[in-house]
Order: sequence, then C-alpha cells, then structure tokens
Amino acid sequence: MMRPVRRPSLFAAALVSVVLWAVAAHPADRFVRGIEDLPLMPGLAEAADAGVVFDTPSGRIVQTEATGQVSRDQVLTFYAETLPQLGWRSLAAGLFRRENEVLRIEFEEAGDPGPIVRFALSPATEVDKP
Repeated sequence: MMRPVRRPSLFAAALVSVVLWAVAAHPADRFVRGIEDLPLMPGLAEAADAGVVFDTPSGRIVQTEATGQVSRDQVLTFYAETLPQLGWRSLAAGLFRRENEVLRIEFEEAGDPGPIVRFALSPATEVDKP
C-alpha cells in the first residue's frame, strides 16, 4: 500500500526547487570571458563585441569591456576585495599581479548606463614586477 504524500513534504520539495533555481541563476557565478577565474562584478554586463584574446609565447593577452549602473569606486572596491582571494596582489588601484600576469582595470566615463570598465590581462613585464 502506498502512503499519501504529506503537505510538508510537498512544501519542502518546492522550497528546495526554488533555492536550487536561485543558486543556479545567481549572477556571482559569472566570469569575464577569456579570464576564466575573474568574476564579473554584479551589476556589470560584458559588451558582446569588445573581447579580444591572444596567446603569445610570453603569455596570454585578453581585453574586454563591461558596462553597468555602477560607479568607478564600487568597481575598484569590489575587485580590491575579491581578487586577493583568487591569488592576485594589488600593485595600485585597478592594477593587479598574479604569477606572470598583470590585470589592469581601467575606466571610460562616457558609458551609458554607467562607465565603461576595461579589463586588460597581459604578461608581466619588468615594469610590473615589485
């Protein structure tokens, strides 16, 4: 004989489904194209046609852009707090180094709806070394 499904079980199943859907759709899981472990700050959206990726003998070169309704200070704060957890060391505001790569985060204020944020990853040079 089969037992009827109780309402608390249905509620629990529905709750688990909603939580799993919310986790799967969370924007913090987005990363900058071409830089697999660089999270895209919530509130930013990458420009579809702005990305360039090159592999060179000395390392990879990646450039891309994103925009959103965020301020320059919010972007710099987000990456200053996030990137050290991923092994990046801050050299200056918007300038990070990890192993033999340098990441520059630059801004153009003419963007709509907010500033254009440029991410530029390149091999480290002698100038970039501590």
